[in-house]
Formats: sequence, C-alpha cells, structure tokens
Amino acid sequence: MKALKAMATINEEGQLTLDHPLLNDKNSRVEVIVLIPEATDPTQSEILSDFRQAWHEAMTGQTIPVSQLWDGIEDD
Repeated sequence: MKALKAMATINEEGQLTLDHPLLNDKNSRVEVIVLIPEATDPTQSEILSDFRQAWHEAMTGQTIPVSQLWDGIEDD
C-alpha cells in the first residue's frame, strides 16, 4: 500500500472534495484517514502575525538575554 497526501474540504453533507484530483490508480478503492485540526491549532495567519511581532521586537531591541530566560523557574 502506498500513501498520498491531499488536502480536501468537508461539505455540509459530510462528503470530501479534494483540492486537486489524484492522478494515480483511477477507478480503484482507497482507504481514507481524515486528520481534522484541533480548534486550538494556530492558523497560518496567526503564525504569520506572531512571527511579524517577534521580528519587530528583535529588530527594535525588545529582547531578553538568554541568561535571564530561566530566572524564577524552579526545578521540580
């Protein structure tokens, strides 16, 4: 068995629509595993926004020395 990765959308009837057609092994049955992102997973726009904020802070000197990162954290 070989694996292919494809993105798809679940419609209101619960059916999958692939973003792009699969070009291999037409007219054959397949096994499908659906991975649904958790609500807490960040979106691409959230990741990009966080990166921009971090880049701005780095470029404007709003940083913390590495030596201070663990200050106040107790060993368990």
